[in-house]
Amino acid sequence: MSEWQGRTAVITGGGRGFGKAFGVALAARGAHVVLVDIDSAEAEAAAQDIRKQGGSALGVGGDVTNEARMAQVMAQAAQANGGIDLLVNNAGLHSDEYSRPILDMGLAKVRRLFEVNVMGVVCCTLAAHPHMQGRVGASIVNISSSAAHLGGSAYGNSKLAVAGLTITFARELGVDGIRVNAISPGLILTETIRSELPEATRQRVQAMQMITGDGLEDDIVEALLYLASTKARFVTGETLRVTGGMAAGV
Repeated sequence: MSEWQGRTAVITGGGRGFGKAFGVALAARGAHVVLVDIDSAEAEAAAQDIRKQGGSALGVGGDVTNEARMAQVMAQAAQANGGIDLLVNNAGLHSDEYSRPILDMGLAKVRRLFEVNVMGVVCCTLAAHPHMQGRVGASIVNISSSAAHLGGSAYGNSKLAVAGLTITFARELGVDGIRVNAISPGLILTETIRSELPEATRQRVQAMQMITGDGLEDDIVEALLYLASTKARFVTGETLRVTGGMAAGV
């Protein structure tokens, strides 16, 4: 029997991309997944897809920066199994719109970027904490980015803050038996990236990799499954770079 059988996982940004892929993988292993997305229709559509495959899933709408709403969402998620076993802080802003120079973006856009990418992690972690403490094997996985390790953008700085928060929360929540880790994906050719990324950019980034070839969505899913599992029981406060070596460093 899978270790996820009957456990509850909450995934923010769960309506598409990595978030939906995480939900599909965890539900296939027996977890009840709660997909949270600012687009409630996308969250429910993703949950319906999982249910059609025989999994247990709930899609709910909510902005990860809204403290009251996230408290409601976490309480609702905890009802299924008396608590929350896994929180994946995946929601974030990462489009071309938020990857421009700060001088071009302006204060309002930079503030929104940090509000979602950084304070959203804080908001959801605080909301989930009461429902996770004391749960055997409880774990939080944050999604950072290879951009955090390369410097040069406000987006990268927001994801560097996520890596820092991972260490801080690992220290603070360890006493409650909650491990906290992060994943920094490199260039991962999801369906959206394949359709939007200029070929020249793809070639430039891949030239920086130590492993040739494409990074795939499954590579990030497997990293999540490891960090959230009992196989990683002695791992906390770490950020796992899944970048083909592109963002390697000490």
